Amino acid sequence: MKLLLDFLPILLFFGTFKYAEAHKAWAASFATQHLGFAVAGGVVGVEEAPVLLATVVVIVATMAQVAWIKLNGRKVDLMLWVSLALVVVLGGLTVWFHSETFIKWKPSVLYWAMGTALWLSQALFGKNLLRSLLGGQIELPTAVWHRLNFAWVAFFATMGLLNLWVAYTFSTSTWVNFKLFGGLGLMLAFTIAQGLYLSRYVKDEPSREQL
Repeated sequence: MKLLLDFLPILLFFGTFKYAEAHKAWAASFATQHLGFAVAGGVVGVEEAPVLLATVVVIVATMAQVAWIKLNGRKVDLMLWVSLALVVVLGGLTVWFHSETFIKWKPSVLYWAMGTALWLSQALFGKNLLRSLLGGQIELPTAVWHRLNFAWVAFFATMGLLNLWVAYTFSTSTWVNFKLFGGLGLMLAFTIAQGLYLSRYVKDEPSREQL
């Protein structure tokens, strides 16, 4: 359930964009009628309508995600607050200026924010955030925790650059596909590779015959 909730805004962004892209005339008319007050000039063109509608949907979905967590008495993660702030600010600029450039920067800024948090916590305060989160589930040598932390910092830095390369090299439609399938696919592949690397350090629990 939590996994679905985490990825719901991305899925809604993708679904809204693809539907609007297939019905551009309707999307432009709908956006102009219902979002004209929030758009410079009051009119949404056919080409920008899909990404504008998808941006509005992801803003609302992220707000609803935070509200749902709060209503259930759970703590909202810091990165979700950062994501909400970015999607509201950059998404709002995308809508007002009729430009997908701002929302395309959102994943990169979020990746870099997460990487910076991991790096600064270790460099300035000597605190390994990954160890704080996962230390109760897995026991690793200190040097391995440091390498793991650096690997995630490098991964987030690379993902931020890769997102911008796709955004500025290919069409908005291709970027939307990459945002869902490419981003999540690379994250899954990296997590699996990390698990394989860590498996050599995980001690097997003694079997009953050994007890």
